[in-house]
Formats: sequence, structure tokens, C-alpha cells
Amino acid sequence: MTLSYRIRRRVASASAPPRRPASVSRRPLHPAPCYDRITGMDTQLPIKRPLWTRDFIIITLGTVVSTFGNAVSGFAIGLLVLDYTESVLLYALYMICYSLPRIILPLLAGPYLDRFERKRVIYTLDFISAGLFLVIYALVRLDLFQYGLFLLLAMLVGAIDSVYTVAYESLYPTLISKGNFARAYSISSLIYPLATTIMVPIAGVCYRTIGIAPLFLFNAASFLVAALFETRIRAVEAHAARRTAEPFRFRRFRSDLKDGLDYLRRERGLATITAYFFCTTLCSSIVGTLVLPYFRSLGTTGIDQYTVIMSVATAGRLIGGVIHYRFKYPVHRKFQIAIFVYLTISVLDGTYLYMPFPVMLAFNLLVGILGVTSFNIRISGTQSYVADEMRGRFNGIFQMLNILGGIIGQLAAGAVGELLPARPVVLAAMALNIVCVLFVMLPGGAHVKKIYNVDV
Repeated sequence: MTLSYRIRRRVASASAPPRRPASVSRRPLHPAPCYDRITGMDTQLPIKRPLWTRDFIIITLGTVVSTFGNAVSGFAIGLLVLDYTESVLLYALYMICYSLPRIILPLLAGPYLDRFERKRVIYTLDFISAGLFLVIYALVRLDLFQYGLFLLLAMLVGAIDSVYTVAYESLYPTLISKGNFARAYSISSLIYPLATTIMVPIAGVCYRTIGIAPLFLFNAASFLVAALFETRIRAVEAHAARRTAEPFRFRRFRSDLKDGLDYLRRERGLATITAYFFCTTLCSSIVGTLVLPYFRSLGTTGIDQYTVIMSVATAGRLIGGVIHYRFKYPVHRKFQIAIFVYLTISVLDGTYLYMPFPVMLAFNLLVGILGVTSFNIRISGTQSYVADEMRGRFNGIFQMLNILGGIIGQLAAGAVGELLPARPVVLAAMALNIVCVLFVMLPGGAHVKKIYNVDV
């Protein structure tokens, strides 16, 4: 064997890849990298995480139970006040008392919820709600109803609901695995219309047969069950672990609140979304306030039509939720889809009162489907974008402005509705909503796209 031959063999064996032992499996332990010819980089396929984790199942079950109870209580309390007072004015005053705490408390709750455990706040409020509705059951059962007392109870329920909403919306994203936000919120959007569809007719039958008191007992039981579910949530809330070392004094609270407002001012995309939804809630509340009186003015036929229309709109929301659970919209088109939805809903809501009844049904079915699309794109985008330690403050500010917009719209509808027919006022409100899309949302589109056009 010559020297040159031995040298060539050593070079060849050194450059050859090492032989794999026979006992080692040839299947890679991780997804194989893919070469991207455009970027020139190796990419790796994302690992699909399950949506239905233990904590997500618990929060979903708790939400279903409490929402079913809320659907019953909303129906029952309204009937109770009307039965005892027989006055629309006193009923309206009751609703105002319920809404008053919801104007300011979400703003004040945000800094607290960004410092302490949100799950503890949620199940504590559900335990309190269970006890509160048990008290209402006892008052009704013993025939101790007093209107002044129920105004105080309305304010207490409104305060609990306002804080609970901010806490829930701030905790919920932390229980969703990465990449499943859109599917999770599609499930969330299904719960309320499903509860309304099932429970309100049942509550109506119970009201006519066994009376109103058992409905409050059912609601107390539903909140108790929901609270017991929520105590089993195991998720560690990192924001609380980082910040509870500092004492929560008023000076710190004021600083936290200022940080939340400054954060919204800095984040132009979030500020644009918040401003638009304040405007659209105002316009939509005008429509919602005037539609029932319009159909009521048509007599018994009008009331029947209104009932069917609302049922069809609810069916649309259910269909929209199923669509979002099963299909994903193109990520790079989400902002354009949202703008199309906002404009289309404005046209449909503004004009359907002028249409024949079958067209009304078709329009409201579409509004239900598109409404879920609007909700899903907005909430999945914002909740995945906002930093966890700022989420309570952002949700508090967002909720406060939405509630304020709704109350302003209701007052405006009440004032204008006394002077003008309902249909042109509804049309004008939706025309104003189109103006808001064009002059609030579109100018901030470059910033909103960073929030909406994300694969969540």
C-alpha cells in the first residue's frame, strides 16, 4: 500500500459523517428544520399547544354556570321591579343605579388587579354574589320587598359586575395557551347567546308557574358552583408574584393609575381601538334603545317580530362563534376584515327598520355573525398584545369608556326619541358610526394592524 493511497483514505474518512449506531432511532427528536429560500434561514415548525388545558376547562365551566345564572337573574330582577312598582320610570331609575358604579369602578379596579391575584378576586366576588342573591331570594320569599333597598342592591350588583368584568378579562388570557387566542375567544362569544337562548324561555315558564323567587335561588346556586370551580385554578399569576412585595398604598395606587393612562397614550394602536369602541358603543346604544319602542309602536305584531328578530340575531352570534372556532382568517387581512365588518354592520343596523320583515331577519342574522367577528378580532388581538402587568388597567379604562359611551347613547336616544321618529334617528346613529370608522379607525390603521394582524 503506497503512502499516497494511505493519505487519501485518511482524508476521506475524516470528511465522512460519523456512522449512526444501530440502536439509535433515525426519527428526529424535534421537528425537522426547514430551509427558507427567501430569508436564507432555517425555520422550525411551531409546536401546537392544546387549548383545552385544565385551567381553561375550569374557567370555561365556571363561566357557563355563572352566565346561565346571570341570564336568569337579569330577566327576574327586571320583572320583579316592574311587578312591584308598575312604573317604567322607577324601572329606568333602577337601571341607572345599576350602571352608575360601572362608570368609575373599572378605572379604579385596574391598578389593584395589576398588583394582586385576579383569580382570588374572581372567586371572592362570585361567593359574595351567591350570598347576595340568597338575600334577595329571602326578601322576595318573605314579601319584604322595598324599592329603596333594591336600589342599593342594584348599585352593589353593578359594582360587583364592573370589578368582576375587569378581573375576568385580565385573567382569561393567562389561561389560554399560545396560538389559541382566537379559538378561545370564539368559545367565550358562544356562552352568552347560548345562555340567553336556553335560560330566558325557561325563566319565563318558571315565572308563570312557580313564581319569581326560585329564580333568585337558582342564581345564588350558580354563582356558588362557579366560585367553587374557580378556586381550583392553578395558574401562577406572574404579575402578582413580581409586585406584591410592595405595599399597596394610595400613593402607589395613584402612580399605577397614571402609568396605565400613560401606557394607553403611548400605545397609539390601543388608543385608536379604545376611542373607536367608545364611539361605536355610543352609536349602538342609540339603536338598541330605540328599536324596542319602534316595534312596540306597531302593536302586538311588532312585539312578535322583535322577539323573532332578536332570536335570529342570537343564532347569528352562535354561528359566528362556531366559524371562528373552526376556521382562521388570513392573518395579514384581519385589519381589512375588521374595517369591512364595522362598515357593513353600520349599514345593516341603520337600514333594516326600513326593510320588509324577511329582509330584517336576513340582516340581523348577518349582524350576529359579523358582530362575533368584530369581537373576536378586537379582543384576541388586544389581550394578546397588552403586557400582563398592564392588562388590568387597560381593561379597566376600556370598560369604563364603553359603559360611559353606552349611557351617553341611551340618554341621547331618550331625548331625541321623544321628538323624532325612531327610524331616521337609528339611520343617523349608524351614519355617525361610519364617520367614526373613517376618521378614527382608518387614520390609526398602521398602528392597529400591529395588534390585529397577528397570529393568535
